[in-house]
Amino acid sequence: MTALDLSSPVAVVGTGTMGQGIAQVALVAGHPVRLYDAAPGRARAAADAIVARLDRLVEKERLTGADRDAARDRLVPADALGDLADCALVVEAVLERLDVKQELFRELEGIVGEDCLLATNTSSLSVTAIGGALANPGRFVGLHFFNPAPLLPLVEVVSGFATDVTSATRAYETARAWGKTPVACADTPGFIVNRIARPFYAEAFAVYEAQGADPATIDAVLRECGGFRMGAFELTDLIGQDVNESVTHSVWESFFQDVRFTPSLAQRRLVESGRLGRKTGRGWYDYADGAGAAERPEPHTAEPGRTPAYVVAEGDLGPASELLALIREAGIQVREEDEDHGTRLVLPSGGQLALADGQTSVEFRDVVYFDLALDYRRATRIALSASQDTSPGTLAEATGLFQALGKDVSVIGDVPGMIVARTVARIVDLAHDAVAKGVATEEDIDTAMRLGVNYPLGPFEWSRRLGRNWAYALLDDLHLRDPSGRYAPSLALYRHAYASDKRQGGSS
Repeated sequence: MTALDLSSPVAVVGTGTMGQGIAQVALVAGHPVRLYDAAPGRARAAADAIVARLDRLVEKERLTGADRDAARDRLVPADALGDLADCALVVEAVLERLDVKQELFRELEGIVGEDCLLATNTSSLSVTAIGGALANPGRFVGLHFFNPAPLLPLVEVVSGFATDVTSATRAYETARAWGKTPVACADTPGFIVNRIARPFYAEAFAVYEAQGADPATIDAVLRECGGFRMGAFELTDLIGQDVNESVTHSVWESFFQDVRFTPSLAQRRLVESGRLGRKTGRGWYDYADGAGAAERPEPHTAEPGRTPAYVVAEGDLGPASELLALIREAGIQVREEDEDHGTRLVLPSGGQLALADGQTSVEFRDVVYFDLALDYRRATRIALSASQDTSPGTLAEATGLFQALGKDVSVIGDVPGMIVARTVARIVDLAHDAVAKGVATEEDIDTAMRLGVNYPLGPFEWSRRLGRNWAYALLDDLHLRDPSGRYAPSLALYRHAYASDKRQGGSS
C-alpha cells in the first residue's frame, strides 16, 4: 500500500493551532487541501493565517514564490462537511472529547467515499473508542502530529483495535511522503511518547516533593548532567501545567490508576492555584515580564571543596568508567584494585564515592553517591547525594574531586537513585514493557523519544550504553525502599536482565 497520490484532496476538520499546522504540512507536500470548522468564518480565517505563514517562508527563502502561489490556489475553506465528499483523507483536530469526535466521524462516514481514510489527531483519547462509532472502523487510524506540526518531524501512526493493516500502512506512507518521520504504534494510553515520557516529569516532581532538591537545581542537573534539552520544571511551564497534568491524569486513569503513572500532588496544587506556567506568568518559575524568560533562582552550587591527592578505584565504575581517565587527566592519582563487582572510588578520608544505584547513603558508613551523566567528559554539572551521617570530610573531598574535573557540583538530599539515574531507569523500564506488550518496536520507540521530546538518547540506546542489568538492578533497589509498586521493575525488564546473566553463566 502506497502513499496517497498528490492529486488526492486532503481535508482537515478543526482549524486551531494543530489543524492549521497539519493543513500546512499537507498543502506544502502538494495536496489540494480543504479546511472545515463548525464555527462560521473560522475556516476562512485559518486559510488566511496559513497563507501568511507561507509568505513568511518565502521571505526566509524556505519556499519559492511560485510554490507559495500554487499552494495558495490549492487551499480551499469549506462551508459545510458535504464539501469534503471527494477527499481521500480527512484528519480531525477538534475538541478532545470522545462524544464530539465520535459524532463528527459518524457524520463524515455518510459523506465521504468508501475508500476515504479517516484519521484523528487525538493525543489522549482511545483511537479504538473513537473509531468504535463507525460502521467501518477498519479505515480509521490515529495520526498524532506534534506541535508545531510544520516543524516537528514525528508522527505517531496509531492502529486502533479494528484498524486494517492497509489503512495503517497507507497513513504511514503518506506521513513519510509529507516529509515526516512516522512511527507505528498500537492504541495504548499515551501512545509511545506520552506513555514513556511520564517518568521524566514524575521523578523530578518526586525528588522535589521529598525535599531532595529545589526545581532550579533539579532542572540544572537534568540539563547539564543528564543531557536533556530542558528540565522537567521549565518544560512543564512551557507546555502548561494544566496540559501536562491532564495528560498524566489521562494515562493514569486509562491504565486503571497504575501506580507507575500516579500524578504529582505538587503539580495538582500548582494547577489549582492558577499557576499554569508561561501562559499565566507564573508556574514553577516566575515569568513576571510576560516575555517568556523566567526570573528563576540559581541552582544550588557547592562552595569549593578539597581536591583529593589520590583515589582508589574498586573495579571499573561500570557506566561511569570514563571518570577514571578524567581524574588522571586532572593530575589526580588513580590506584586501581581488582574487584569483581566494584563500582566505587575510595577517597583519602576513607569515605567512598559511588554511582547512584537505588540505595541510600544513610545505609552505609560513609558513602557519597554521584548521579548518572549522559557524558561525564562533557557534563558541566554533577549532583552528589549524602545523608546527615556522612562525614563532612568525605563530602568535601567528593565535591573537590568533581570540581577538579571542571564540574559545578550540586549537593542534594539522600535520594535513592538521585535525579538522572532514576529517571533514565524508569524510562528504560517503560520502554521494555511497551515492546513486550506489542505497542511498538525498539527502533520506533527510540525514534519517537528522540524526535518527539528531544531526548539525547532513546531508551534502548540508553539501555545498551548502560548495560543490560543496570536499569533492573537500580529499580529493584528502589522498589525495596519504596514498595508501593512505583519502582517495581516490569517483567519485560526482568527477563531482559536475567537473559543477560544466563548467557554469561549466571544462575537463578
